[in-house]
Amino acid sequence: MKICAIICEYNPFHNGHLYQLREAKRLSGADAVLCVMSGNFVQRGEAAIMDKYTRAKHAVLAGADAVIELPTPFATANAELFAKGAVSLLSSIPAVDTLCFGAENADKLAFISAARYLNNEPKEVSDKIKTAVSSGVSYAKARAQAWAGFIPMEILANPNNILGLEYTRALLSVNANVSILPIARVGAGYNDNELQENFSSASAIRKGIAKGENIGDNLPNFVANDLPKGLENKLDLLEKHAILSKSTEEIKRVCDCTEGLENALKKAAELPETLVETLTSARYTSSRIRRITLQNLLNIEETLLRECLANPLYLRILAAKKERSDVLSALGESTLPIIARAHDENVLNDIAKLCFEKDQYAEKIHALLYNAPKDKTIFV
Repeated sequence: MKICAIICEYNPFHNGHLYQLREAKRLSGADAVLCVMSGNFVQRGEAAIMDKYTRAKHAVLAGADAVIELPTPFATANAELFAKGAVSLLSSIPAVDTLCFGAENADKLAFISAARYLNNEPKEVSDKIKTAVSSGVSYAKARAQAWAGFIPMEILANPNNILGLEYTRALLSVNANVSILPIARVGAGYNDNELQENFSSASAIRKGIAKGENIGDNLPNFVANDLPKGLENKLDLLEKHAILSKSTEEIKRVCDCTEGLENALKKAAELPETLVETLTSARYTSSRIRRITLQNLLNIEETLLRECLANPLYLRILAAKKERSDVLSALGESTLPIIARAHDENVLNDIAKLCFEKDQYAEKIHALLYNAPKDKTIFV
């Protein structure tokens, strides 16, 4: 069996995702599609607008054969660690043959070339990046500037390309026998906040939901029927409480919380404005601030994140097609244990157990924000 994998969030699943999923099946020639999906919190440092089981069900209804969860420490991390975490799961499954991702640039060779450059970064380039960051430039912009002339700017500047590049780097780093399959996005760009006909971005759709706008044309009916009626964001209040309840020494243990950001977070937590409104700058992107404050809330320290990368974890099945027992059998050939039913997690120990506990804690926090179903794998 050959499996094509897609690393995703589906927050929510929309027509662009449906297009990618169908193209992944067609172009890869795979026997099945496996999604590795973020759980109840996503890489932007936000709470998913629907719980992970419902979103996984949508993926299966749209044509995916199975959905496994990207553990919370990885799902809420920066692009590099997000990608490494997902690839570590996929590389444990012998049947995974292809990794498909959406991109602004669908040039496979360009991704491979850029990934090789970045995986062998010379000291002079690293020094340029450090100098630019110390002057107040964001890391992403500093890296793009330092590699100008070697790597096309569009590869290092566009959000989907950046994730695709990190997936490619991670695959090369572990010598995975997995081909990449970039597919050009259709419709709106990743950060486009304006609704368009049929192919709006997830950002625009979430914004439309919050405003009560009609976004039905952009989603399959089975997704539209499950959408929340509105989005009231209470996450910032929980994050402020977590910051105020911890010392600066505890806060700085979170990944990417450097350069005294822990002190700025302490001060910002006492202000009426949101943490993102107060702290976003040319140096600190809103996504970085969100990830730091979210991981602080979830008690995910960088040490644990690195240990999760260095140790075997698990494959937690969120949803699957009833008739595809062959896919579940292929997942069973993984070197990692399968978690599909209550108490399957009892086989876990050490770091894997700590990681799973973070998934459980994230479910509880998400339930404070939105109503969530019981912990149960969905077979469609």
